[in-house]
Amino acid sequence: MDFPFLLSTMKSLLAATPTTLGLFSLSIFFGGLLALLIVTMRVSNNIVARNFAKGYIFVFRGSPLLIQMFLVFYGLGQFGVIRHSIVWPALREPFVCAVLSLALCTGGYSAEIFRSGLRAVPPGEIEAARAAGMSGFLLLRRIIAPIAFRHALPAYSTEIVLMVKSTALASLVTVWEITGVAQRLISQTYRTMEVFMCAAALYLILNFLILQVLALIEHRLNRHNLRPAERKPSVMSAFFGARP
Repeated sequence: MDFPFLLSTMKSLLAATPTTLGLFSLSIFFGGLLALLIVTMRVSNNIVARNFAKGYIFVFRGSPLLIQMFLVFYGLGQFGVIRHSIVWPALREPFVCAVLSLALCTGGYSAEIFRSGLRAVPPGEIEAARAAGMSGFLLLRRIIAPIAFRHALPAYSTEIVLMVKSTALASLVTVWEITGVAQRLISQTYRTMEVFMCAAALYLILNFLILQVLALIEHRLNRHNLRPAERKPSVMSAFFGARP
């Protein structure tokens, strides 16, 4: 095995890691905000907002992310109103189009995950909080949101990991993230196995670190439900997604 080549390949891929992390973090951030808006519409009493949210979730969960990315990257420029708008300089950038398509897609999945968390909130907890004088935003912040997030976190962790891997599709719209740089190296060296092994190892490391952080958050949120012997999460349980 050519270790000098593997080392140089890993250095090249590491140089593209900030782009991958930028795609991931921005898409998760804006997708999370969008998901909160969609889930608010989804559980509202307004039939128009509720049906719009249902339609949005159906479209972005039912169609492939790759097609969505192509439609954003190649399709938005077909509309004159967009080409002559103030947002066109940003939408011409492949990175922005990739973030937009990733955020739109994860927003649909995350909205359903958050809705399942809301449905898991015990009605008795809400009634007890109202009896104690809580209402409105205070009730949401102190009771509903923490319980809903705690129930939604395991499924949302899976969505976050999937988004790390989904950033690889951005290479198809000329964003030079890890997979894009790997493909460029393959076209130059014709050493497919070694390059993709380095790329896979880098994605595994990123997902391992992210799962560690998510496992610690989940452990902290569920600390009151754990027995004393289970208070400290293990590395392996964090990696494989198991509860401590």
